[in-house]
Amino acid sequence: MPVSSLLVSSSLALQLVSGAAPAGAKPVSTPSAAPVKAYMPPLATAEKLVGPALTEGRAYARLAELTDGIGPRLSGSEGAAAAVQWALRSFKADGVKAWTEPVKVPRWVRGEERGEVLASPLTRGHPLHLLALGGSPPTAPEGLTAEVVEVTSLEQLAALGESVKGKIVFFNHTMAVPADYGRFAGLRGRGPAVAAKAGAAGALVRSLATASLSTPHTGSTRFDDAGPRIPAASITTENAELLHRLLAKGAVRVKLVLGGSELPDADSHNVVAEIRGREKPQEIVLISAHLDSWDVGTGAHDDGAGVVMVMEAARLIAKLPQAPRRTVRVVLYMNEENGLAGGRAYAEAHAAEIPKHVAAMEMDSGGGRPVGVSLRAGAGGQALLQPWMSPLVSLGAAAFSSREAGGADISPLMPARVPFFGVEVDASRYFDVHHTHADTLDKVDPQDLARSTAATAWVTYAMAESPETLARPEAPASAPVAAPPKAATGH
Repeated sequence: MPVSSLLVSSSLALQLVSGAAPAGAKPVSTPSAAPVKAYMPPLATAEKLVGPALTEGRAYARLAELTDGIGPRLSGSEGAAAAVQWALRSFKADGVKAWTEPVKVPRWVRGEERGEVLASPLTRGHPLHLLALGGSPPTAPEGLTAEVVEVTSLEQLAALGESVKGKIVFFNHTMAVPADYGRFAGLRGRGPAVAAKAGAAGALVRSLATASLSTPHTGSTRFDDAGPRIPAASITTENAELLHRLLAKGAVRVKLVLGGSELPDADSHNVVAEIRGREKPQEIVLISAHLDSWDVGTGAHDDGAGVVMVMEAARLIAKLPQAPRRTVRVVLYMNEENGLAGGRAYAEAHAAEIPKHVAAMEMDSGGGRPVGVSLRAGAGGQALLQPWMSPLVSLGAAAFSSREAGGADISPLMPARVPFFGVEVDASRYFDVHHTHADTLDKVDPQDLARSTAATAWVTYAMAESPETLARPEAPASAPVAAPPKAATGH
């Protein structure tokens, strides 16, 4: 179906900009908090941002360039390097000043990967559908064959003591909805390292998924620099259920062949673009996404959608007759998926001006429709933003989220108490395809992407144009070294 047939009409776009609900639309109430100042920018400005985002189809077309044209973009790969140059060319074609900043990134390469449940008195055997976890070392060329032991938590693994030596630890869990991701992500992120220290020979992790058609979900796992490392892979939810059933009846042996390898760190780049503010150019509103993706699929939801949302926001703001009061800076980070090197590099390179960052946003929850606005700021944040919410009403995004805004790559800004904001999107089906071969362009709805792009552009402009800035949040209890994996609406 053509993109144009899926996007809203110009008349509907004007209704959305004015805050009037289109016929048949479910009304969304605006927040009731009293505004700090009775200030509202002209609706003509909202029309210039929201209208084109909804009608032109540029976000989806740009996402097609990134996903279909460039493909997977794991840090250090040729695809990642091509994506950097694509982003730089695209910003410059949009009339937005852009440059690159160097980042040293890890480079892990996926090799051969296969596995099987070996025949036994319980079964004639079964193939395992798996993906090596990013950072996994290889097995020996002939593979790894061992008995499987099942655990559902790191505490249960610790309780088994020496009984796991020489075995393959199978981390099982019950993820069913997006909110479960935060509960179980540690089994993938740290489980194999803990199993290695206990003497295990390998690790299998049930995919962190909300749906599966025999689809394994990859992701990074982290080993201590000086600690032991063991081959580790994710398996489908169907294979996890099979192992659980077989283990309930007796001993199970599995053979794994993994060929992943860690290469020397590679030279890469963040891409930075900027629209200089007209009155307070030294004050920066940062909007961002991560340009890298996993090496399976083409990273359409994670995070191609976020990339094109912030790029389009910059393009539309740059086209306005007058720049906003403050500088809008876009950062496309490299290496969010398996290291956060880009986020750290940006914070280090810009340490002197981080106190002048008045707000920061990271779009990294997929290309779903917008459902609200999130904040992480001091007192009065919602009241400050409330007068700006009218153009979001019929986009379905005029409510304030109960969740705090945040993001992995902007987490290094937390010690400086930079306020965070975000457009929350519907991520209810995000973990169906997250980190899989199925994260491709066809999974992104063009109209949902257009609406979230419109909301991103408008909220960014509001932060950059508002007479007042968000109050800084309280300092965190301790400065984060790295953000945890994405929360319920993200990784």
